[in-house]
Amino acid sequence: MQGYIYNPEQETLAPEKRREQQGEHLAWQVKRCYEGIPFYKKKMDEAGVKPSDITSIDDIVKLPFTQKTDLRDYYPDGFFCVPPKDVVEIHMSSGTTGKPVVAAYTYDDLELWKECMARTLAMGGVTPDSVVQNGYGYGLFTGGLGVHYGAQKIGCQCIPVGGGNTARQLMIMQDFKSTHITCTPSYALYMAEIAAEMGVDFRELGLQAGFFGAEPWTVEMGDQIEEKLNLLALNIYGLTEIIGPGVSQECEFKQGMHVQEDLFFPEIIDSETGERLPDGQQGELVLTTLTRQATPLLRYRVRDITTLSGGTCQCGRTTVRMARTSGRTDDMLIIRGVNVFPGQIETVLMTIEEVEPHYHIVVDRVNNLDVCEVQVEVGNQYFSDEIRKLEAISKKIAQQLHSSIGISFKVQLVEPKTIARSEGKSKRVTDKRAI
Repeated sequence: MQGYIYNPEQETLAPEKRREQQGEHLAWQVKRCYEGIPFYKKKMDEAGVKPSDITSIDDIVKLPFTQKTDLRDYYPDGFFCVPPKDVVEIHMSSGTTGKPVVAAYTYDDLELWKECMARTLAMGGVTPDSVVQNGYGYGLFTGGLGVHYGAQKIGCQCIPVGGGNTARQLMIMQDFKSTHITCTPSYALYMAEIAAEMGVDFRELGLQAGFFGAEPWTVEMGDQIEEKLNLLALNIYGLTEIIGPGVSQECEFKQGMHVQEDLFFPEIIDSETGERLPDGQQGELVLTTLTRQATPLLRYRVRDITTLSGGTCQCGRTTVRMARTSGRTDDMLIIRGVNVFPGQIETVLMTIEEVEPHYHIVVDRVNNLDVCEVQVEVGNQYFSDEIRKLEAISKKIAQQLHSSIGISFKVQLVEPKTIARSEGKSKRVTDKRAI
């Protein structure tokens, strides 16, 4: 599989030219937000900032941050920057708490989204001759339609199968000779499990690459997906608030996800102080929509933890790259004073050959002390072993978790296929302390 550059003019633009372009777009966007969205006028007035103060991309630090709670407080249309008659499509976040986050699109916004996703799919080698099997959900969730629009922009076949019905997914994959698939990484592994039961050999299929996202996943999980599905596993990143999928995407060289910088300006900040951090330093991701019309956002705190790096990639793109997210500031677990991200636990588990890539983390408080249990499935060939061998596996996992993370974990080995599978975003953590 070899990807290609869909829009060379923008994706390989000289960084200094891109910064000029970003500054022009930012000044335009700030003026629109100030005049069209009461929230931004109030916040900018409080900060003593006027649209005329924004003349280059460096001036972005003068602007106030936007947070998800702001979007929910102004639900449903408080962040609309165009008249309702100009809105042609609405999407909402899949969050389970509080009011949903609303994303509105004008016709031009949809064209922008199509462009983002065409660039994204091209990084995975999608051409007009490809067959994209789209396993993301359609509807208010942005995943399904985002991929669909990008595939249409490129001009290839797109099969809108959505999530679930795994036997049908595999049948379609065989009968229509799908070349690319899109779904969550946890569902990809579940699909591999069902394929093994049905006698479907991915080595006999024509899959070239998969675009996996909508939930965090580790390099080690990607290695398992590549091995089991016989394809190139690529990381796709996006969020409803900004546009949906297509904000950034991994190319075949896997040196980070290319941010569509002409459309979305990324920053990294210290989540405690709000101070902007230099490239290469880990912190919280902040994104600004430079050209979006219906629901533009200025300095939106994404809460994902990552780093940014510049320089020309081997693929030829000059856009900044964001590293795989290592966790979130709002789903980080603090266990006995130690910051723990589920991805850290997954990284350890994926290196242990005796276990399957299915696990669940349970955090509780017993006698005023935090306790963390990791439930993980053992492979069929190991679960039937004698008790002392299972105890040795459990001990090995606990030792490696302690060595890597610095706290003690209780490890519970469970039978294969006993941990609930997900056809969408997987729920990896149950924190009983918050109940």
